[in-house]
This record gives sequence, C-alpha cells and structure tokens, in this order.
Amino acid sequence: MSKATIQRRPLVKKLLGGADDNLLVIAGLGSSNWDITNAGDRPLNMPLWGAMGATVSMGLGLALAQPAKRVLVITGDGDMLMGMGSLATVAAQQPENLAIVVLDNGKFGETGNQATHTSPRNNGPTDSGAGTDLALIAKGCGIADSAIVRSDSEIAQLVKDARSKPGPVFRVVKVMVEKLEFVMPPQDGAHLKDRFRQALLGHS
Repeated sequence: MSKATIQRRPLVKKLLGGADDNLLVIAGLGSSNWDITNAGDRPLNMPLWGAMGATVSMGLGLALAQPAKRVLVITGDGDMLMGMGSLATVAAQQPENLAIVVLDNGKFGETGNQATHTSPRNNGPTDSGAGTDLALIAKGCGIADSAIVRSDSEIAQLVKDARSKPGPVFRVVKVMVEKLEFVMPPQDGAHLKDRFRQALLGHS
C-alpha cells in the first residue's frame, strides 16, 4: 500500500474555508483540535479537550437539534475507533445535515504515535496486511455515503461533499504522519461551551 500524501492542515483549511454561521464544527481531541484552530479559531468551532470517542455522538446530537445548520465533525482514527458504535446511531437517525471527516494517519498522535488498528498489519495474527477499514464499517452500519479519500485530486470533491452534500456523509481521509506544532484553542471547556452556545443561540 502506498504511503499517504495528503497533509492534514492544508486539507482542514480547505474544509473550513469561507465558513459562515451556518457551519457548526466539532473536532475530536488532540490533533484535530489543533487543525481547526490553525485554520482560524471561531466561536462556532467546538474543539473537544476530552471525551475521546464522543465526537461523532456530539455532532449527531447537534445535527438533530439544529437541522437548518450544517454540522461538520472532524476527528482522528483513534477517536473514531473508540466511538464506532456512534456510527450505527447516525445510520439509524440519517441526519441530512451531518458530515463526518476522519483524518486517518494510523497513529495515536497524543500518546506517542503508537499504531492504531487502521495501520497495515504486517506481523499480526492473520498477517492480512490491511488495517481496519472505517469507511467499510460505516457503510455496514448503514451510512451509505461512505468512502476513503487517498489523493490530493479528490480533495475538491471532498470539500463539496463535506460542506453541502445531503448526508449523512462519512469520509476517511488518509493523511500523512507529520510532526506539527500545537496551535491551541482556548483551554477552558466551560468557556468553549458558552461561546459556542451564545454564538449559536444568542445570549438569552
């Protein structure tokens, strides 16, 4: 299998380019937080500082509560592996305004770049050579519009799908393993929650 060539930070900038008040963004803890902040911190971004595995569930709840808004979940393979059951609930609810983008580098970036289950298995018990296919799992759960993005030539279509295609949309993007500087969002969870709520609902 060829190595991934997509760089996560330029990709996320394209995903969030021109974001207005109709786009609500939930990001999984760790690298996805830094990615969306690097693209430009905004009140309608909700970077999670904890709750690993809960990112898609939060995005789903938001999509159901705000059907007139577009909800974009951006998370990593480690977070998605921990919350795979949420994909079955997304499929059961079928929110048309929800898109999920998983940035898959096959690593647990926050704990030392240990391999996740999406990494190719070269010496595992079955020596299958292939890691866990999150897009296939999503499709098996009932999210019909599930696919893997592997090349830069697919990014323009990915952005269109993530921002406007009727959902639920699920995309796994194979990204490079990179050592990137932290671009920190605010670190106060209560503040992040309050500013998101006020930006979405006002001060009432």
